[in-house]
Amino acid sequence: MKLYPIETGNFKLDGGAMFGVVPKTIWNRTNPADENNLIDIAARCLLIQDGNRLTLIDNGMGNKQSEKFFGYYSLWGTHSLDKSLAKYGFHRDDITDIFLTHLHFDHCGGSVQWNKDKTGYEVAFKNAKYWTNENHWEWATKPNLREKASFLSENILPIQESGQLHFIKRSEGDLLTTSELGFGIYYVDGHTEKMMIPHIQYQDKTICFMADLLPTVGHLPLPYVMGYDTRPLLTMPEKAKFLNAAVENNYYLFMEHDAHNEIITVENTEKGVRMKAVFNCDEILN
Repeated sequence: MKLYPIETGNFKLDGGAMFGVVPKTIWNRTNPADENNLIDIAARCLLIQDGNRLTLIDNGMGNKQSEKFFGYYSLWGTHSLDKSLAKYGFHRDDITDIFLTHLHFDHCGGSVQWNKDKTGYEVAFKNAKYWTNENHWEWATKPNLREKASFLSENILPIQESGQLHFIKRSEGDLLTTSELGFGIYYVDGHTEKMMIPHIQYQDKTICFMADLLPTVGHLPLPYVMGYDTRPLLTMPEKAKFLNAAVENNYYLFMEHDAHNEIITVENTEKGVRMKAVFNCDEILN
């Protein structure tokens, strides 16, 4: 097995929305805001090469939305999904499986692209199976008003229409479900219904792909919960359970959205679980 970080592009989000009720004077220390109150966000995905299977976990915003849409998110940097795949000798047609932690646009927008004459949409990974879970699919395709702007039908429905949609089967009652893709999954419901946190056994380490359970290192304190979370009071115990397990098992946390900290470990302190060490992807994944 080999793991590769896939940088699909950086953007910015409102710092207040990212930290909910936490005052700016506090979160600005770890996540400095610009003059528009925006903080740096990454869309760092993970590619797993395991035998003949090439699995991409999440795929960023994609590039099919309007200039007005992308204007809301202040794109920055030079990363792209295709350039990042090419860096490691891959093309999107090589991908056999797309695993989507959840279906918010910044995690699944790259799943679907315009067709050649821009008259409709087509899947962007023509040879891949697309994986979500049935509960989350139902949640995303019949969105509540709070999340409707994050669940864009053009990112989601073409996957089903292509016949490439598959559902992960969940083992009820287990902390970690072993998926069809060969890695464990921790299900959480605070951010959105049945978001999936992959746990990948790699060499002598457990790599956990954090999605939106821990957006940045600045979100380690339990009450530091995003305003985007649908059930913030549930996020806190879910995060606590995960972080306690991360300390006990020395998990390596792959940070999808932290633009400046790629992989971290955590430890118990008198203030709770906090960052122990930070690594570049090359240090851990090579």
